Amino acid sequence: MKITLSSVLVDDRARALAFYTGVLGFVKRTDVPAGRFRWLTVVSPEGPDDVELLIEPNDTPAARAYQKSIYEQGAPATDFAVNDLLGEYERMKNLGVRFTQEPTTVGPLIRAVLDDTVGNLIQIYQVA
Repeated sequence: MKITLSSVLVDDRARALAFYTGVLGFVKRTDVPAGRFRWLTVVSPEGPDDVELLIEPNDTPAARAYQKSIYEQGAPATDFAVNDLLGEYERMKNLGVRFTQEPTTVGPLIRAVLDDTVGNLIQIYQVA
């Protein structure tokens, strides 16, 4: 058994796709209509056959409540590994990304937390 798909709830799929591809650097992999919905995934260009990230709408009261609750608690919705955290932090800051946590060393990790503009906090980390 292995993980091939993970998901993130978003409040605007078009804005999410623009952020996840244009700012984070992921690549759109799948965009298939599914009734009033669509199956929309992105992947890392570093591992396009690895885990896909499903961009899911938060279109139910339970999904919106869950997303809002973890955001308000400051809990990241998901985490992404980077090779150069300080470089990525500076690059994204220059693109106007809002960070809720500056680069911080925590045990064997350096981490930072950013706002993805579609309702989530995302942690990026590098193994020190």
